[in-house]
Amino acid sequence: MKTCRRFNTVRAQYEREIEFMLAHSERYAGRPAAKASAKQAASAKQRMARALSSHVGRCPECG
Repeated sequence: MKTCRRFNTVRAQYEREIEFMLAHSERYAGRPAAKASAKQAASAKQRMARALSSHVGRCPECG
């Protein structure tokens, strides 16, 4: 699938955010902060999917 520069930028931002949260979760395993960070990462994955799918629906270059 050919995507535009904006799509790649949005995806990279979300992936970086998710990576930071998962790394924090691993670093503090067994603590309440780790559990919260893991939940936030899962939520960010859902937000990323929603944002990218709506982008593809609106973008003439991607869709």
